[in-house]
Amino acid sequence: MRIQTFAALTGLSVHTLRYYEKIGLLHPGRNASGHRDYRENEVEWISFIKRLKETGMPLEAIQRYARLRSQGNSTLAERRMLLAHHADRLAQRLAEQQAHLIQLEAKMAWYDGELLKNGA
Repeated sequence: MRIQTFAALTGLSVHTLRYYEKIGLLHPGRNASGHRDYRENEVEWISFIKRLKETGMPLEAIQRYARLRSQGNSTLAERRMLLAHHADRLAQRLAEQQAHLIQLEAKMAWYDGELLKNGA
């Protein structure tokens, strides 16, 4: 499929897709006219890239993952380790965010108590 169609399907801009190609995250084929030709299976790959980005994986780590992925099954253990390390960092960030939420809720409860005391 052409880049405009692929952009609409993935929710990424044409500029972002070209950038991802430039840094080695995407490797679209070319049609007879020389235009980029994206395959359906690349939609799933872009979805995974977006998920990694949304969970805070640095672009350099995503590039490393992509390089390993392109090397095939001989890198399965290394890719799994990369994802496990990212999952550990994500779990730590989630725990920190949960602690922040608990503190905010405690502060709001204090305000609720004060407002009730003051009849507001």
